[in-house]
Amino acid sequence: MSKLVIVGTVAFDAIETPFGKTDKILGGAATYIGLSASQFNLDASIVSIVGGDFPQKHLDLLSNKNIDISGIEIVKEGKTFFWSGRYHNDMNSRDTLATELNTLGDFNPVVPKNYKNAEIVMLGNLHPIVQSSVLDQMETKPKLVILDTMNFWMDTALNDLHNIIKRVDVITINDEEARQLTKEYSLVVAAKKIQTMGPKYVVIKKGEHGALLFHNDNVFYAPALPLEEVFDPTGAGDTFAGGFAGYLAKTEDLSFENMKNAVIYGSTLASFCVEKFGTERMENLSRNEVHKRLLQFKQLTQFEIELT
Repeated sequence: MSKLVIVGTVAFDAIETPFGKTDKILGGAATYIGLSASQFNLDASIVSIVGGDFPQKHLDLLSNKNIDISGIEIVKEGKTFFWSGRYHNDMNSRDTLATELNTLGDFNPVVPKNYKNAEIVMLGNLHPIVQSSVLDQMETKPKLVILDTMNFWMDTALNDLHNIIKRVDVITINDEEARQLTKEYSLVVAAKKIQTMGPKYVVIKKGEHGALLFHNDNVFYAPALPLEEVFDPTGAGDTFAGGFAGYLAKTEDLSFENMKNAVIYGSTLASFCVEKFGTERMENLSRNEVHKRLLQFKQLTQFEIELT
């Protein structure tokens, strides 16, 4: 089993969807990634920053999931990063109502000493310079570096983003971001272009339409599980990334064939995340529930056909 370092936000969210709204609740990319990866009972650490307003019960939740939290800096006089958003009826588009960087504005990540030799690093969505500083702290070259990013950094820090993309093995972005980054409409062409930037593997997330995995000329597609209700899509992409990274850390097999399984695990865990607001569903998710849904995935995607 490989050590996993997770870098990203641990935050507060306030969410409004057609199904209701919340006050400030637990959120943040690293939180979703960590809760998802914890399904594999890993040796994992979160590197992040919060303010003195962050409840101890949320830190205890992560600790109780066997996640090392010594890399979460607590600025007692500071406030925790806060994001508020409202989803439209289609649940695919949203309006950001508020973004308060607070302590995140001065975040200088410090990787705990006993994780500077981690084999797998999951760089959650943050400023590319912050992501780069994490790799600079690693004492041994990780076997796999996974990067998640978003269009905001393409708009505001493109050169820095290109610099970190050169240093990673896997990039996970959505279809809109892949097109923006490459200026190519075809996702196949876009993925090939991204591979020339550095990453050997490209994962393009398509929300309710699943995910694509590219490596050289190989392409794998995993559908999203059809769900009766989607309450809140917040964190689904991070949950996917956590499942993807967690499975690879657990199995220690970094081949394209095994990455297919990692994509399926990521998609499966993301399908739970959207069933309730925030992290609620992921906090109490059982292995048995995951196993049952994996079997559903298998039935959804497997078929036999006679070629005539």
